[in-house]
Amino acid sequence: MRYLTLLASLMCMALSVSAAKADRRVAFVVGNGNYKNVAQLPNPPIDAKAMASTLRNVGFEVIEGSNLSRDQMTEKLLDFGRKAQGSDIALFYYAGHGIAVSGTNYLLPVDADIKSEMDVKLGAAINIDLTLEQTMGDAKVKLVFLDACRDNPFAAKIKSNAATRSVNVQSGLAEMKSGEGTLIAFATGPGQTALDGQEGNNSPFTRALIDNITKPGIEIQQAMTSVRAQVNEETRKGQLPWGHTNLTGSVYLNQAPTTQVANAAPTASGMVPTATGSDGVELEYWRSVKESNKPEELNAYLSAYPNGQFKALALARLAAIKSGPSTATRALNAGVDPATFTDEATQVTEDQIGLDKGKRRDVQRRLTALGFDTQQTGAFNDETRSVLKRWQTARGYPSSGYLNKHQHKALLSEIVAAPATASDTSQKAARRAASAPAQGSAPAPQQRSNPGDAAGAAFVGGVVGGMMGGMFRR
Repeated sequence: MRYLTLLASLMCMALSVSAAKADRRVAFVVGNGNYKNVAQLPNPPIDAKAMASTLRNVGFEVIEGSNLSRDQMTEKLLDFGRKAQGSDIALFYYAGHGIAVSGTNYLLPVDADIKSEMDVKLGAAINIDLTLEQTMGDAKVKLVFLDACRDNPFAAKIKSNAATRSVNVQSGLAEMKSGEGTLIAFATGPGQTALDGQEGNNSPFTRALIDNITKPGIEIQQAMTSVRAQVNEETRKGQLPWGHTNLTGSVYLNQAPTTQVANAAPTASGMVPTATGSDGVELEYWRSVKESNKPEELNAYLSAYPNGQFKALALARLAAIKSGPSTATRALNAGVDPATFTDEATQVTEDQIGLDKGKRRDVQRRLTALGFDTQQTGAFNDETRSVLKRWQTARGYPSSGYLNKHQHKALLSEIVAAPATASDTSQKAARRAASAPAQGSAPAPQQRSNPGDAAGAAFVGGVVGGMMGGMFRR
């Protein structure tokens, strides 16, 4: 029976791997800001970088670019079109200047120098409708996000050089209709202008996209409802994203388990509750606050569920926050920059560190060596984000699941037990053989290890981290 169960598990794993490989996702992500002939936009390249990282984290192959000329954009679009053929999800994201002329929308490369309507239509700008049709036409699902609804920087020139004054040059972008299997989202409504946000930060629309579209188990249309609400609130009702959808099914960029909530916190009896009915709502609420360092969030759960199934855990978490980090944790935190305990990390701050695949794998290796087990894949998936939260909580840092430069530096400063090399192993074996007693003789008394031994210190650091990590496991 045991072997049948193992065989069934292996078959399920194989099917899951096949399904993951079959789900092909391709994204075009470009942010243009350093315009040569009109006012520059500081944030689109930052927006594009953050969006590209967000999409890679959920399995997209990203064709990415910033501050592209007409020729460079064409090259990227051709690459995107080739790779998007027959894909399961093709996603198009653009931040920068866009214009609407006579009801047609165009994207502007950074070298655009438009003096007339003829310049627009003969290739100085990129026709959005034609681009989407040619690059994403046969993808099963097509998602389009345009953070380009700004004032037309060439409007005055186009109007002054028009053969007739009837040429229609709009503010913002013109309304677009989506074809079958397509969702189109603008930063604001047709004919209106969107905010670029504070310099050096993401625009309100892009920030809301990053916050919502890859949440686990959230369908894309539900996510866009949250995006609209977030932008509307952040801009004090000054900007409301607009969209048109013709999707024929549910689309998830980060699919969650459907039968049972993965890694759910156990109840006092040790059972893991399933997400059904009102219990599922309470479970999701608890999962959203259980690793928080903010007492008000835990108290909000207790107010909503005064006799909830996680009441004891919430009270214990509050007590832990009140008493502060343990003595062992305080020792680990000695010498750590004080900003590490106050500055909350986000996707943007993590992108600023510049972690490539090798450095991400190093982060995962260090977490595992400290007792916060995670797969060392070089990709920060939901499992790694959850492990990062546990490590942050254990150290008293703001728990977000992302890193900033202070937290990354703190992690690198922690002692991690390095795996023994082949030469180390052979040398230890030789020493053991040399010191082994002869057959029949009494065993030699055990010698104490040298406290100053660097390897011993590394091992102790790893054990301490492992014990602490275990305390904060779900």
